[in-house]
Amino acid sequence: MGRSMAQSGAGDGWQVVLAPWHLDEHMPGFPVPAGQYELVLGQLAADSQLDRVIGLHEVAAGLVARAVRPLLLSGDCVMALGAMAGLQRRHGDVAVVWLDAHGDFNTPATTITGYLGGMPLAMLTGRGRELISDGLGLRPVADHQVVLVDARDLDPAEREALAASGVRHVPADPDAVAGALGPSPSRTSSPTAPLLSGASTKTSADGSAASAAASGEPSADWVAGRAAATTAIGSSSRRRPR
Repeated sequence: MGRSMAQSGAGDGWQVVLAPWHLDEHMPGFPVPAGQYELVLGQLAADSQLDRVIGLHEVAAGLVARAVRPLLLSGDCVMALGAMAGLQRRHGDVAVVWLDAHGDFNTPATTITGYLGGMPLAMLTGRGRELISDGLGLRPVADHQVVLVDARDLDPAEREALAASGVRHVPADPDAVAGALGPSPSRTSSPTAPLLSGASTKTSADGSAASAAASGEPSADWVAGRAAATTAIGSSSRRRPR
């Protein structure tokens, strides 16, 4: 279904995985970073779009699982499922920090358009898992292990689903993000532990996504930088149908 390709160049600490795809559509003009990266390539023979997407995500998951410090650059937010599958294979259970102007928390039952790009965070938490998650062997991330930053543009049913969930939804404000990443009484296994002992972070701009493995507690600079980036991204991003 797919293969990888290594490109030569100087690394910068991150092991970059490049996935120039929007769902199963190749993006030939996708920006290529300087330095070394692994390229997600696909042989899209499957008849079903979901099967083709799962095949691409499986390639990405394998590359992420082999990386010590992966950074996945992709053409849509859904590829975060492949990133999470890879992180789970290497690290076990991990937490999620999701930075986006949208919530990406729709399901097949709530979506207005049927667009998969409006559903990936919901799928990561086990909702609508029959679409992609089951095909990747992806384990649901508990709601209380998810921080959603910004997400000011929500569909009505999506807003209700988020309010009823245990996902921590905070504005793009450094203090709010830092508070959300701190101890949570709902974490029964270790109520004093911070959210980020190992996490996938995701940011979105113009439909592109980045996911990375992080180790240790986030610094104040990391929190402030991500919150500032979210504000800038949200103000400049173009909307896709959700």
